[in-house]
Amino acid sequence: MNVVANFILFQAGWFATVLGAANGMPWLGPIVVLAAAVIHLRTTRLPQVEVRLLASAMTLGLVVDSLLLASGWIAYPNGNWLPGLAPYWIVTLWLLFATTLNVSMRWMHGRYFLAALFGGIGGPLSYLAGSRLGAMTFVDNTAALIALAAAWAVAMPLLVWMAARMDGTRAPVRPSYIQKNWKQVRTHG
Repeated sequence: MNVVANFILFQAGWFATVLGAANGMPWLGPIVVLAAAVIHLRTTRLPQVEVRLLASAMTLGLVVDSLLLASGWIAYPNGNWLPGLAPYWIVTLWLLFATTLNVSMRWMHGRYFLAALFGGIGGPLSYLAGSRLGAMTFVDNTAALIALAAAWAVAMPLLVWMAARMDGTRAPVRPSYIQKNWKQVRTHG
């Protein structure tokens, strides 16, 4: 998938999800996210591998956001499906984010310190933006932002590591000798 298209799909899904949750339509975002995920998977070379990454990211997101909810520092007014668990719409945001890990965020592969820094800053800023738009409430601003920074400083390198191992966007490459001499190998073979 094109890096620009991947970024645009992510932004569209993020805004649909957050604004839907903020306006009493928590189902809206997951529909857009599902469409973005289908488009993403249709453009990958090994969709079954990429599905494992998306499912792993959703599982991680469910755990992280459920722990944040249990802390009492963050409250979600919409989309709660089971008591004690993060709302379904925020879990789908983790799936949406995972669609960027092997495309527009590929540059972060192997850069774990940078991923921790990026996560520790970008994660809380994303939640702060969601809060300002009305999708969630910070019950205790300072504690919530510190917890989010710590959670994302750990989650982001883990996500980057998982993405590098579950990369369905790249096709297997032939060894360089065969690549250079493929025509000769096929004709004399």
